[in-house]
Amino acid sequence: MESKMKEKSESVVDMSPTSAVVEGGVEDIYGEDCATEDQLITPWTFQVSSGYNLLRDPRYNKGLAFTEQERDVHYLRGILPPAVMPQELQEKRLMQTLRRYEVPLNKYVALMELQERNERLFYKLLIDNVEELLPIVYTPTVGEACQKYGSIFRRPQGLYISLKEKGRILEVLKNWPERKIQVIVITDGERILGLGDLGCQGMGIPVGKLALYTALGGVRPSACLPITIDVGTNNEQLLNDEFYIGLRQKRATGKEYHDFLDEFMKAVKQNYGEKVLVQYEDFGNHNAFELLAKYGSTHLVFNDDIQGTAAVVLAGLVASLKLLGGSLADHTFLFFGAGEAGTGIAELIALAISKKTNAPVEEARKNIWLVDSKGLIVSSRKESLQAHKKPWAHEHEPVNNLLDTVKAIKPTAIIGTSGVGRTFTKEVIEAMASINKRPLIMALSNPTEQSECTAEEAYAWSEGRAVFASGSPFPPVEYNNKLHIPSQANNCYIFPGFGFGLVMAGAIRVHNDMLLAASEALAGQVTEEHYVKGIIYPPFGIIRKISAHIAANVAARAYGLGVATRLPQPADLVKYAESCFYSPNYRCYR
Repeated sequence: MESKMKEKSESVVDMSPTSAVVEGGVEDIYGEDCATEDQLITPWTFQVSSGYNLLRDPRYNKGLAFTEQERDVHYLRGILPPAVMPQELQEKRLMQTLRRYEVPLNKYVALMELQERNERLFYKLLIDNVEELLPIVYTPTVGEACQKYGSIFRRPQGLYISLKEKGRILEVLKNWPERKIQVIVITDGERILGLGDLGCQGMGIPVGKLALYTALGGVRPSACLPITIDVGTNNEQLLNDEFYIGLRQKRATGKEYHDFLDEFMKAVKQNYGEKVLVQYEDFGNHNAFELLAKYGSTHLVFNDDIQGTAAVVLAGLVASLKLLGGSLADHTFLFFGAGEAGTGIAELIALAISKKTNAPVEEARKNIWLVDSKGLIVSSRKESLQAHKKPWAHEHEPVNNLLDTVKAIKPTAIIGTSGVGRTFTKEVIEAMASINKRPLIMALSNPTEQSECTAEEAYAWSEGRAVFASGSPFPPVEYNNKLHIPSQANNCYIFPGFGFGLVMAGAIRVHNDMLLAASEALAGQVTEEHYVKGIIYPPFGIIRKISAHIAANVAARAYGLGVATRLPQPADLVKYAESCFYSPNYRCYR
């Protein structure tokens, strides 16, 4: 029933990276790229999969879609019912089943089970129904999934590297069955969304992010690796939970923590090479900035909370200029929240202003103000501030609350990154509306209950004049007989295409210019049709087109900066990106 494995050097499909014709990526071992859809593949793992084992392999399982010939060749007669059901009909049936679930977490569990048994059908569902399913596989539902991860855990979907493996991390990495990893998403679970320390149960974040890397950004599933670094948790509720799946100890800090992360980063480079992208997710502020600064010059690293959020918000700000008028340098920005997201966005805005005006970054920062838990960040507080806040300590008298700050600073835009819900009060938004004809309100904190205000509140309290965007999705709002469609400043717009652009170019480092390139590409996808509706982000329905343009822009900047290693540069980067995208369509088997 099973024939011997092919030699490892032989791919399932013939993919020549040096061909002049756009053909997809290199070494497409499993036949995953769009460019290879019409080619026959052999469903092999260590041996050619057939019979019952073929149905148990999520990469090759097609369920009832196996043809009559495939059922004969691969010993499936009698194992499957006689009906042959095409992928489109399978998709329709599963979507009907999902829509019958009333509880979002039940939909999440059903989707994860589908991913574990039929990988291509899972991604087909997600790609074709992205606007409906995105809130299920990611925020807000993934937050609840992480909180209950110990109870819903079925089988491992990534690597768990705990302090027990100290000194053996390279050995643990080698336990993962795939060798050609292109993207790693890693968390230590300390700051999961706005929910705090969830320890080992933060694995839902890397798993969800990488599902979106594939569905939205085209990265092959076989090239993705979710990792949770388990250094303990300070969450007493989890430590006392009999179903908790992580280490039952307080979180490691200081030298022990950083030595462990250093061993991990060295092992990653040794095992996967210099071109593997390591994306940090939901690390605590005190570690996030340090890790990015430490490894940014030696590894290909990216922090989505700092850099991804910054790029997507900058894109929204650039797009909003069509509605607000003027240039970035003409506006004043006030951040409520001065952590990873707030300072990361602020720095990228300052860099964008500096590039456009040829002014020093220090000068560009003067239009940007930040409020933390102690009030407006001003120069008189500089000695007590954390390092990442000090560049934003401007000359001004102290102000202790957000409302008085709005009245004093008179910002064009308020941007919430605090993780504290309902802090953009009626008085704050009314003050913004009294200062600006079109106040820009960005309530970015996740999940929904942590949002600084709702879309309905923003439109009602501004008399329908607000330009609104949020981190979590909100439904359309009718105010004064006009339908307002909220924008969602979701990182999913940026990180899949950004990461794919790095992979496509074989980049070895991330530069701020690449983030600016990603923002420009995203803002460029907003059309007049969207502006008429007050929308500052394009619809998710065209996310793969958006990701292709972002990937092309990022890759072009990588080639321009001299950090791309995949040569020669393709003539048409957008078409090349599209041809390299993962395709979820079923393949025909020999």
